Amino acid sequence: MTLPSDVDVAIIGAGAAGLAAARTLEGSSLSVLILEARDRIGGRSHTAILRNDIVFDVGCEWLHSADKNAFVPIARDLGFAINDTLPRWREQSLNLGFAPDDREDFLKAMDEFETRVEAASDLPEDSPASRWLEPGNRWNARIDSISTYINGCELDQVSVYDADAYEDTGINWRVRRGYGALIAAYGAPCPVAFDTKVTLIDHSGSRMKITTSRGTLTAGKVIVTTPTSLIANEAIRFHPALPDKVAAAAGLPLGLANKVMLALSEPETLPVDGHLYGANRVGTGSYHLRPMGQPCISGFFGGSFARTFDDKGDGALSAQAIDELVALLGSEYRNKLTPIGESRWAQDAFALGSYSRALPGHADGRAVLAAPVDGRLFFAGEATSPNFFSTAHGAQESGVRAAGEVMDD
Repeated sequence: MTLPSDVDVAIIGAGAAGLAAARTLEGSSLSVLILEARDRIGGRSHTAILRNDIVFDVGCEWLHSADKNAFVPIARDLGFAINDTLPRWREQSLNLGFAPDDREDFLKAMDEFETRVEAASDLPEDSPASRWLEPGNRWNARIDSISTYINGCELDQVSVYDADAYEDTGINWRVRRGYGALIAAYGAPCPVAFDTKVTLIDHSGSRMKITTSRGTLTAGKVIVTTPTSLIANEAIRFHPALPDKVAAAAGLPLGLANKVMLALSEPETLPVDGHLYGANRVGTGSYHLRPMGQPCISGFFGGSFARTFDDKGDGALSAQAIDELVALLGSEYRNKLTPIGESRWAQDAFALGSYSRALPGHADGRAVLAAPVDGRLFFAGEATSPNFFSTAHGAQESGVRAAGEVMDD
């Protein structure tokens, strides 16, 4: 589309937050335009359809806290089928490499750790979650690996206050044709200028001036929904400068969680929606066997381990996943597994990671980042959600909130 010279409301970013803000403003008399650096909508949500019609959510996949997740009724309204099979993250299919007694001992250690973290959140000072691991516990490495899936980083980089603030009802569903596809359908009616990279928001004058890779436009109000990484490294700058926003974003960095998708020949040899953990170490995979009955295995890796393989290039993480699965399933599976997809979010210039967590001492940064500036510059995105951060529905709720602030002002 041709870039207009002026709009009432400019929204920076066409992820779940930006799309929700635009959808919420549809009924108003305001002219709205989303400025999106990519050539697609969805942000850190994206569904790829691979060989044999395998659905691969490259980004967000699970409808976390589905009983409170706004995308559940949205999916139903848009005719997207929901798979309500709960994940088996606490199980080890076929007891491979993780005997039942050991698994029960690990789950006990994990639950006791979470109880200590919850208690620590009531202390007068924040602390890293790693402080509350039991010294010498044989399951500490696996507990740390769980953090890399949840937070995208190891426990020493996780604020206890922030961890306790996250709300998880334990109800996790999926979208049969992909969460990314659902979010794209939700945002389809939105006016979007693609391939439009915003570099500067000048809020010094009576109308805000937005500098982009396709020219300059002015707006009465602006909603910024970009990931914290782009605010912290000032890929998007503000004039006058907003040091409190930059500092808040720096305290809420994006962790890294990457996935691989492996086609599986002879899939009937493994259970539908089964689950396997790799070795008892920091930097092991979490594997979903035949997700929703598909002939594949998806692997999930996080934290510094995922970043190491991200840096090694295409195919490195898939090769690691196959090695780990062969160690669990047997050598004959090396010829049954074929890499068909993987994510590398640290290499995405418009994300530089997966989802936010608060560094120890920085949990209050979410409220700082979310606060409006001068009643005309607003902020949304998963990192601004007080309780549903790191999720698509948290981003969606923040976009609705920011749009409400625009209309209320």
